[in-house]
Amino acid sequence: MRVITGKYKGKKLDGFNIPGTRPTMDRVKESLFAMIQNQIPGSICLDLFAGSGALGIEALSMGAKECYFVDHSSEALAILKNNTRNINNAYVISSDYKKYLKITDKKYDIIFLDPPYHHNLLNKALKFIEEYNLLNKEGLVICEYETENPITNLTLIKEKKYGPKTIKIFQK
Repeated sequence: MRVITGKYKGKKLDGFNIPGTRPTMDRVKESLFAMIQNQIPGSICLDLFAGSGALGIEALSMGAKECYFVDHSSEALAILKNNTRNINNAYVISSDYKKYLKITDKKYDIIFLDPPYHHNLLNKALKFIEEYNLLNKEGLVICEYETENPITNLTLIKEKKYGPKTIKIFQK
């Protein structure tokens, strides 16, 4: 895995083999970031269920102001710390997603939601994001999933399928 564009283009990322994760393929990541490229510069991002941090790192590479990487797996956190070394404004947080969403005092411009599949966490996370009003005006939530269709009051602005995987982009 590598960063595909921007300031950190070509940076090698570890973590393609973290148990319980499946990294976003480069062609999917490239397409996703092409869809949101105009919203990234200067944004505050949250990479929830961060895994290797590939999505948040890509956003930082493309000019995001800062990114918060949240995961509770000790293996993922070790890889995240390594992957974000020498990357400015990358904040790695060891926390359960619910606990973090309840206590954060931040509002985000972009939230990446790519939870472990088949654990029914996507809609739970969306509910917390809405309940605690964690998106800035016109903020985006990017959902990547296979089976758990996102249910939210946010406005669906883009949707794309990649084999069994779907990306939906919602806006406040």
